[in-house]
Amino acid sequence: MLAVAGQNLSADLAAYADSWEYLSDRLRCLDLRLRQQVLKQPHARASDPLSPFKGLVITAAEISDLLACPQSATSEPAAGLAEKQKLEQALMELQNEIQARRTASRQAGVYLSLPRLTELFGLTQFEEQCLVICLAPEVDRKYEKLYAYLQDDATRRWPGVDLVLNLLCGSQVEKLAARAAFDPYAALLKFKLLQMTDAGTDGQTPLLSRALKLDDRIVNFLLGHRQMDARLERFARMVFPRESALGMIAAHELYQRASSFVQAYFVQPQSVGRNVVLYLHGPANLDQRLVVEAVCCNFTLPLLVADVEAMKASQLPFDQAAWLLAREAALQSAVLCLENTDCLVAEPDKHLLELNSLIESAKTFSRLTFVFGTRHWQPQGFTHECLFLSIVVSRPDLGICKRHWEQNLAACERLADDVDSAVLAGKFRFGLGQIQDALAAAENLARWRSPENWRITASDLSAACRAQSSPKLGALAHKIEPKHTWSEIVLPHDNVAQLKELCEQARYRHRVYGEWGFDRKLSLGKGLNALFSGPPGTGKTMAAEVIASELQLDLYRIDLSQVVSKYIGETEKNLHQIFLEAQAAHAILFFDEADALFGKRSEVKDAHDRYANIEVGYLLQKMEEYEGVAILATNLSRHIDEAFLRRMHFIVEFPFPDQEYRRQIWQVVFPHEAPLADEVDFDVLAREIKLAGGNIKNIALAAAFYAAGDGQVIQMPHLWQAARREHQKLGRTWENTKART
Repeated sequence: MLAVAGQNLSADLAAYADSWEYLSDRLRCLDLRLRQQVLKQPHARASDPLSPFKGLVITAAEISDLLACPQSATSEPAAGLAEKQKLEQALMELQNEIQARRTASRQAGVYLSLPRLTELFGLTQFEEQCLVICLAPEVDRKYEKLYAYLQDDATRRWPGVDLVLNLLCGSQVEKLAARAAFDPYAALLKFKLLQMTDAGTDGQTPLLSRALKLDDRIVNFLLGHRQMDARLERFARMVFPRESALGMIAAHELYQRASSFVQAYFVQPQSVGRNVVLYLHGPANLDQRLVVEAVCCNFTLPLLVADVEAMKASQLPFDQAAWLLAREAALQSAVLCLENTDCLVAEPDKHLLELNSLIESAKTFSRLTFVFGTRHWQPQGFTHECLFLSIVVSRPDLGICKRHWEQNLAACERLADDVDSAVLAGKFRFGLGQIQDALAAAENLARWRSPENWRITASDLSAACRAQSSPKLGALAHKIEPKHTWSEIVLPHDNVAQLKELCEQARYRHRVYGEWGFDRKLSLGKGLNALFSGPPGTGKTMAAEVIASELQLDLYRIDLSQVVSKYIGETEKNLHQIFLEAQAAHAILFFDEADALFGKRSEVKDAHDRYANIEVGYLLQKMEEYEGVAILATNLSRHIDEAFLRRMHFIVEFPFPDQEYRRQIWQVVFPHEAPLADEVDFDVLAREIKLAGGNIKNIALAAAFYAAGDGQVIQMPHLWQAARREHQKLGRTWENTKART
């Protein structure tokens, strides 16, 4: 009869206007239940002098009441029995009305927060009523007094388990069955909808004595406040994609596949199944998130983006943060997106607990989760519980990249004549989002340089692009600011020609690989690997600086003697990090002290030989994969393995300078502003001081300080004294007859 009455009622009653109107009716039901419970309370004895201290003092009269046999309904006063029946009737009618209007609201498409919460977490009717009881003190303080009265304790203003059972259960058998709702693995506590307090430090407080409090985020959700959980703000943010996101992506193939997958797996009527985790890994590129934004925009889904590295550094325990984050995605009906996961994926065994927490939370709450990284990763043990797909995301090819540069540059009205979209595409393989950010930064640089008549130059764009891809090479690399030019390099003409050819190849790789199709013919070796060989001080570092200046790329010097570790596996880890960060930065890598690693592959006699060869092989592999410019500097090229030499695009010798080249070095080593005496004879210096260019630079600098101390111009005696000190540093004796005359 009740079901039929409810159906007839639903046709007559209007749907709820909003969630608060619905919750107000649920609180009216609670008020009726509370009145019923008040009627069951024993009446206070007016003659009892301790009645003002009820709840603080236990009297003999209370003990007698507790041990007395319960009265039967027939023995109650007629007025009390009539009031109970009236309350029961009113409660039944109100419940039927609420159910009818709830059904009408669902049919009319009206959003109601409590039914939505029930749907998300699979709550029972009893659990839903528990939430209403715990919500009441959050919206009206009168319930604090009511709960304190009914719990016979003025200090207990939150509902306890015992009070909830008394309000919702009609018999002891029902109470015993309902206790299961407060199990740690039941929905209310498992999903952290409720917090159970007063459990005691030893966990020995009886369940009935424990208080219940609604989680603050769940309170806000029920009341219609959509702001994100405040505990997540340090590492997560809500993104509401716009249609413009689609026009910003370069990875159209990835976008089309992702859109088709989401359409088939989630949107089509027959689509049912497990929650999905898509792990997109490849070179760091903003287009991955833009692809996800475009997909979400198509299906009008918000995006909850979290930085896993910041999440790991937050004060929240990682497993709690992961759980709250994924729950927030469910509450917001959002797609979950996890960025910067390399801090965990780089060493999956070490961070197994954190990775399991992420996947466990995602498969529990989030229907669709995107994870971004740069390394391959395949978690174990989740294949039957959620659908995990590991998808390789390739860098945009040169042809597509060039077209995007052309399109965006065409929209710029103030471009200098030296801006070349093809050159930019060859140096900076950016997605559309990064290109647009770089153009905005370049415009700011141009405005700062010339506020009134600004134009974006090639230098502005190169600087902005380098800033967009600034690497985090840390202690393994040192950034060098190029200071030298072609005019300062003193080498045989053919060697200088090799260096210029290297620059030409770097500058026109977009044409050869992109327009002429060589990109499709090569799977590895698309970068530029060069070997600079020669004694110390012969100009290897200077040449690397000139190349970086010519190509307008960042230059990072890596001392391989510091990278090589005595611990097995650490060298490979260091090298991987270097190449990974350099690829994101489009930087030139200059490996100094290469002899620390690049020796002849030795015959394997023990474990140390075997691991040394593994390190050499790993470096060779990473160099072949690297698509930028990598320069190796060594003092003795004969120490380099032939396998390396075969893979070098350029091998440039830096010979010890003879007298003529030393004279040329002396001519360019002094700045134009340096005061040189007329007596300084470069021919004599070149003949008497038989050192390399690096040592000559040291001598010139030391002589300048001697001259500054004397208050004079730089003279020959200053140079002879500086040369003598330089020879002392090298552990050499030096006799110079010219210095005595």
